[in-house]
Amino acid sequence: MQDNLADLLAFVEREGMVLESARRPPMPNLVEHIVGEPVHGSWWGHLKGREIYALLNALRDADTEVAVCKFIDGKNTYIHRRLWAPCARLAAILGPERLDRVHSVHTDKGHHKLERIALVEWLPTEVASAAAELTEDEARVLLDRWLAV
Repeated sequence: MQDNLADLLAFVEREGMVLESARRPPMPNLVEHIVGEPVHGSWWGHLKGREIYALLNALRDADTEVAVCKFIDGKNTYIHRRLWAPCARLAAILGPERLDRVHSVHTDKGHHKLERIALVEWLPTEVASAAAELTEDEARVLLDRWLAV
């Protein structure tokens, strides 16, 4: 699984921003990358459902390079660290809640609960400083591909 995790990290780094499983062309998504083909319906029912689940969780846990937010259409969007500064620079314009980091936690009763961590709480200081140095126009150019989606 480590090779697969490395592949997913490289995929997110190369693309910059990817959806978890939602379809929103031209945005690629992780689930289709994992299985190598389009997935119709829920990926939970796919033959590789357990592998998909394990890889997505491993990628979320490798949070030094990838943040999972609800950036595109309120869907799980994996954002590579190289885009955190321009995202942070435009947060006030785009809506800061789109950059809340999200993750699922297990409750005492065995349920999953979505937790959100505000951008100001998770964004590393050096990235916040880099964001402050960007102009709005520079940030828009860096995010142009994803703002048009």
